Amino acid sequence: MSTLAPGLAGPRLGPVGWLRWAWRTLTSMRTALVLLLLLALVAVPGSIIPQEAVSPGRVTNYRQQHPHLAPWVDRLGGFHVYTSPWFSAVYLLLFTSLVGCVVPRARLHWRAVRARPPRTPSRLERLPSSREFTTTVEPETVLTAAQELLRDKRFRLDRHEASVAAEKGYLKETGNLVFHVALLLLLVTFAYSHLVGFTGNRVVVVGSAFGNGQFDSVRYGASAGPDDVVPFTLELDSLQVRYQPTGDQTGAPRGFDAAVSWSLGDRSGTAHVKPNSPLIVNGDKVFLTGNGYALRVRVRDAAGTVVSEPTVVFLPLDGNDTSVGVVKVPQAEGGLVFSGVFLPTAVVDPVRGPVSAYPDLVKPEVYWTAYTGVDSSSSVYSMDPTGLTQVKDAAAPWRKGVSLQDPVAELPGGKGSIELLGIERFANFQISTSAGDKPVLASALLALFGLTSSLLQRQRRVWVRATGTAEGRTVVQVAGLGRSESAALAEEVALLAGELQSRVDGGRGPAAARTEQA
Repeated sequence: MSTLAPGLAGPRLGPVGWLRWAWRTLTSMRTALVLLLLLALVAVPGSIIPQEAVSPGRVTNYRQQHPHLAPWVDRLGGFHVYTSPWFSAVYLLLFTSLVGCVVPRARLHWRAVRARPPRTPSRLERLPSSREFTTTVEPETVLTAAQELLRDKRFRLDRHEASVAAEKGYLKETGNLVFHVALLLLLVTFAYSHLVGFTGNRVVVVGSAFGNGQFDSVRYGASAGPDDVVPFTLELDSLQVRYQPTGDQTGAPRGFDAAVSWSLGDRSGTAHVKPNSPLIVNGDKVFLTGNGYALRVRVRDAAGTVVSEPTVVFLPLDGNDTSVGVVKVPQAEGGLVFSGVFLPTAVVDPVRGPVSAYPDLVKPEVYWTAYTGVDSSSSVYSMDPTGLTQVKDAAAPWRKGVSLQDPVAELPGGKGSIELLGIERFANFQISTSAGDKPVLASALLALFGLTSSLLQRQRRVWVRATGTAEGRTVVQVAGLGRSESAALAEEVALLAGELQSRVDGGRGPAAARTEQA
């Protein structure tokens, strides 16, 4: 390791020098690959942590199950991964790096495509793959035949005094550039779709309807707003869910089918919305992204008066659709709040107590606890126990399980009651605009074409030299050079030499000779 002599210092880059160094580092292909890998890594939390734009109900469950962790996840943008500052930073750096990589390479490739094939090396026998044969045909005739042969094989040609230079396979680099350009277009089209689009979510109980734009949660792009929403009306007629009844995957979902009716002005229709099969109305897409159970209940106060009769959505917690929900009745005297756990197929576990063993409605039960007071939280899916007093039976917290056969739970001390009236299914719909879908699809197909071309093509160069001897014969040399080592190149050179000999000698035999491997 060398060191500077005492008193000597290395050159100073200065601000401009450091900027040049940073730009060259950012626009190197190595940096682009690292950023592409980093983008894939920073997208992983979006598939692990529930996203507000896709499933706000699951986000609510996450907040309930992780009350200490959820605030930190929220601060770091974990519930909005794909719109978070750190994801956007990697996204923009990758875009800049690709532009800096592709533009200079495209310029160099354009020059290379337009340039003439390189001159013939002086010692063809030293190339990795070469063949040689002799013939009585004049050198000029051999070179003319070589030109015709290589032109038939779609080589680019350049004729020299005693040789022919040819090259082929520029589609490999072209495909490589097309692939990178398509990646740039994908980044641009994704950004465009987020700029002019929106994503909204709405929970709909079977038998209920909503107008597009009446979202439970919505995220508009910077150039989008409520006026960009197609004003159709959607009603959920039925929701069929199939589960595997037996086997190792008992209870696994096997099919979802939401039958809906829609109307827009004087137009109307029906459709079946399934996963990956959305309803499209004037460019707005309706996806089925979730489902669960909603309970119809009746709440009476201490005087026996019906004070509320809502249909409450219960959010699923596990694969067997164990679900939780709250019924808030601020209009009751002093306020009442019921917290429930719904079990579609209730069984009693010796350790865990009542649990659900299957997600379908086989033996549905609800277990209630109750509080007095007015809940201060704005969420319809959860409650804030601060300021509430839990209802107790003697010294223990009151808890009561009910079913459709035994639906009423009476509060201790005649404080009121809650009655289970029925169980319905609900669907979670995601509505988004399809702006940018076609450009994204076109960019993806272009990237696939470019990648396929770059993988299937081989770039190589071939030279043919014909030299006359004192004996009146002609020595013909055929040699090839590829950008990477490949056994196919030696085979191609041998075939070209054989076919050329057949053309000039009238098919008197294969090429004799030698193949030298460097």
